[in-house]
Formats: sequence, structure tokens, C-alpha cells
Amino acid sequence: MPTTDDSILINATPERVFDYITEPANFPSFQANTVRAELEGDGPVGAGSRIRGASRILGRTFDWTMEVSVHDRPTTSAFKSVEGKVGISGAYTLTPEGGGTRLNYHLDAAPGLGGVFGRIADPLVNKAYSRQVHADLETLAQILTEHDDE
Repeated sequence: MPTTDDSILINATPERVFDYITEPANFPSFQANTVRAELEGDGPVGAGSRIRGASRILGRTFDWTMEVSVHDRPTTSAFKSVEGKVGISGAYTLTPEGGGTRLNYHLDAAPGLGGVFGRIADPLVNKAYSRQVHADLETLAQILTEHDDE
């Protein structure tokens, strides 16, 4: 199973980082592959919430639905795909560090990404996605640092 792990220090409180990364409307602002994301139903995001969206990976667009499996503000947010061609599960963990937050991101994807690209493409896709995750985390840190007065 392709796995991606990355980490970044963000100059913002864990609560601020957590609230930003768990709001579906914010996903496209810091996840370059995310085309759209929205919460199904009313109310705040929490364990059991479903988020529907679409991602563009290597030129192909995929619709997906994720379920939030853990929503423990401000330390952990975990999710898993429940609909879509790409089977994934992942988690954000946040810990205070210095005057900011250490954000760790972990993602597991099904081999062959659900048959979409085939197992032979896994190393290529995983390497490309790992680079993209790192860039996404840097974008997130920049967004939250530029708006640190909010």
C-alpha cells in the first residue's frame, strides 16, 4: 500500500490549524489536487461526518466521499474514503511546538490506487503525491502565517 508521511511546523495555534484543515471549504486552498469539497448535511464537522469532493491526480479527476473517523480538536483528525475509485485513509496529528504547531500528515492508499493507475504505477504516483503533499503543507503554513492576526 503506498504510504505518504510528512510534517511541517506552522506558526499558528493547534486550534487554528485544526479548524482550518478540517473545514471542507478550505481544502482547495491548500490541497492542489482538490477541485472541490463540501460537507454533506448540516452542522459542524465531527466524527461520522461525510465530505464529498473531487480531486485531480495525474490529469484525471475523481469524485470521492470521505468519512471523518476521528475528530478530536485540536490534536487529531482522521478520515477514510467510503465512496470513489481511490481507497485511502489518512490522519492529521497536531502538537504544540515552540510558539506554533507541528502538523504531521499520514496517508495510506490502496495498491494501484484502486486499480485506477495499476500497481506498476504505484512508485511513480507515490513519489509525485509525496512531493505534492509537501508543497500542500508549505502552502497551508503560508496561508496560516499570512493570516496570523485572525
